[in-house]
Amino acid sequence: MEKIDKRLISWASILDDKTREQAITTAKLPFIYPHIALMPDAHLGKGATVGSVIPTLGAVIPAAVGVDIGCGMIAVRTQFTVDHLPTDRSPVRDAIERAVPLSFGRYNRKVVATAEPRIIELEALAERAGFDPDSYTGSWRLQLGTLGSGNHFIELSRDRAGNVWAFLHSGSRGVGNKIAQHHIAVAARLCKQWWIDLPDPDLAYLVEGTDEFRRYIAELTWAQRFAALNREEMMDRVLRQVGEWVGTPVVEVERVNCHHNFTKREKHFGKDVWVSRKGAIQADEGRPGLIPGSMGTASYVVSGKGDLLALNSSPHGAGREYSRSAARRTFTHEQLREAMAGIEFRDDAAFIDEIPQAYKPIDRVMADAADLVEVRATLRQLVNVKGQ
Repeated sequence: MEKIDKRLISWASILDDKTREQAITTAKLPFIYPHIALMPDAHLGKGATVGSVIPTLGAVIPAAVGVDIGCGMIAVRTQFTVDHLPTDRSPVRDAIERAVPLSFGRYNRKVVATAEPRIIELEALAERAGFDPDSYTGSWRLQLGTLGSGNHFIELSRDRAGNVWAFLHSGSRGVGNKIAQHHIAVAARLCKQWWIDLPDPDLAYLVEGTDEFRRYIAELTWAQRFAALNREEMMDRVLRQVGEWVGTPVVEVERVNCHHNFTKREKHFGKDVWVSRKGAIQADEGRPGLIPGSMGTASYVVSGKGDLLALNSSPHGAGREYSRSAARRTFTHEQLREAMAGIEFRDDAAFIDEIPQAYKPIDRVMADAADLVEVRATLRQLVNVKGQ
């Protein structure tokens, strides 16, 4: 842990100069209280650093939550061990790819039965919040139960005891992105209207007590719930495919579902603050959480230690060291194949930007997080599914 200044504390042993400067800039905002906590996986983001915990008094920065509101992880430990699994894993990857729409802009063709109760819940939540998600996109119902692209994934993994886990990463899809982009633009317009001099235009904020703030929090809360239910819907589909592949329905031993792009009201150092975790998970003492590595590296099921200086938070993953364009320039398809040896995955050069070498070493990140979380299970991939 390094105290960079009185408003910025870092747990990142790997921290490039641009990311450090970005975090320092954000920490200078007058409503930060008591300090920003920079997680071990911190890297450059839009406005605010990815892998940062930003507590604010009387204001929220929409870009500090990010455009994938509620993005996070879900994992289920099944009753199976690796000995129960068929040797050929390609059929289950194919089945998952058919059951869950993958990639940017790919949605369900119709609302499936399992999604209906979740959609009803979201419709009721939107009505209570006083807004119509159809005003952002009429396809949001078809987006529920879809993965997306980038670093989103579905995996089957094993822990050290041989237990089989299903594990996936996704968020609030297109509807969450549109909600976020709208409120980022509103914040920018208001700050310009009020002649507020910002160190970075992407740090535009909404002031508590205003109609714009109230609307953002209401719609943010809805999008966070959408993201959680989106993961639940996909996980249910994945588990059905796994059960059919093995020949026995899955029995859930444990399920963990957690956000890493979100805002909520919390009390820290004697004051009620809005805590925006942009690429960080909540890690109160005993709270279960999930920290994925990258393609081909370990992921972790953890329990929070409730570190006060870290604002009860921990990293959300490995964190990028190479941008997507830099990764495509630097690495080859053959290197991707080597990194994924022994893992069933779609062998496609389109995934070069997700190669493990493009990310910080997850072992280093977890070592930096030793005071923030306790590792309960270390997972290694058996099957990987991604969208392009």
